[in-house]
Amino acid sequence: ALSYSYGLPLDPLSLVGDLSVGERQRIEIIRCLLQTPQLIILDEPTSVLTPQEADKLFETLERLRSEGKSILYISHRLEEVKRICDRATVLRHGKVVGHCNPRKETAASLARMMVGNEVQAVVRAPAQGIETAQPLLEIRALSRKPATPFSIPLRNINLTVRAGEVIGIAGVAGNGQGEFFESVSGEVPQQDPASVRIRGKDAGRISITGRRLMGAAFVPEERLGHGAAPRMKLSENLLLSRHATDGKVFVGAGGMVKSDAIYAAAQRIIKAMDVRKSALDPEAAALSGGNLQKFIVGRELDRRPSVMVVNQPTWGVDAGAAAHIRQTLIELARSGSAVLVISQDLDELFEISDAIAVMHNGELSKPLPIAEATFEKVGLLMGGAEPGHAEHALETS
Repeated sequence: ALSYSYGLPLDPLSLVGDLSVGERQRIEIIRCLLQTPQLIILDEPTSVLTPQEADKLFETLERLRSEGKSILYISHRLEEVKRICDRATVLRHGKVVGHCNPRKETAASLARMMVGNEVQAVVRAPAQGIETAQPLLEIRALSRKPATPFSIPLRNINLTVRAGEVIGIAGVAGNGQGEFFESVSGEVPQQDPASVRIRGKDAGRISITGRRLMGAAFVPEERLGHGAAPRMKLSENLLLSRHATDGKVFVGAGGMVKSDAIYAAAQRIIKAMDVRKSALDPEAAALSGGNLQKFIVGRELDRRPSVMVVNQPTWGVDAGAAAHIRQTLIELARSGSAVLVISQDLDELFEISDAIAVMHNGELSKPLPIAEATFEKVGLLMGGAEPGHAEHALETS
């Protein structure tokens, strides 16, 4: 009951191990509020909420503030900081670089304080000839039974991503995005070969390595343990993910690993993505979450894939790095690749997408062209409204 009253619905019978990263964060928020604390510390609390749920959380925080509670709110979403915070402290590279009244600042000035220089605006050039472009990623009647009692089944998902196009998938955490990514990436092959097609060829039964060899690249939601092996060096993680696709570059005669080539490639990615590290070739676990994310995204972008599927591309990275990643994804698409982005950050999706589809309870809506999409319309679909019902709700509100 408390979770619903705070706009953070949860199934109390679910096993935490089966939940997505976002749903686990939601549990932590509710656990905190259950203790009726005098000081509440929230770290990126809205990353798992619809716009409507975020508004409800802000109302709750304002109510708690009026009751005399102290709230420490940590967020990279600058508009949220401006909306609810009385004072702001800006950190950069682990050091305090400034204090301000956020309501007297602009989002651009706050971002400049965070990064240390001007944050380049993301530019999404209009897509040309998308309607007639070649379909590079096709999902056809994709259905999948739940793997565990608390997993979300996928129900008859259809989607086409064409060359030159960025399609965004929005949704509250735990509505099947993880299962969808596993199915598209090949971590869980499908029975129907035609349920996933890459560059015009059936890929439903092919493994993730086979799909990489077809020109696809994948970035999972959970970076440490899924996107990278924690106790392996960055260069070793690079070899682990690209030994099949870049075998001639990284592996020589008789299976001998070309250490110099792998190290050089890793350093090229580190430089391109501005990965901050404490050693020349550190273990993945030694990096901060944001820097590891930059390396993993850069590792896939470095291949210039024909199809790129990314789950939460800028989770935990700073404003400057987020802008760089988003711009690179757009440029990859405009160079002729198909890009599919799964994200809980609506600002991100509206910034980079040519169309946005919504995942709810294992079903995917028809993509809305970005010119027709609004935060309210997408938010209603994220909450479970049918497309027609969402339009009606907006008309009557």
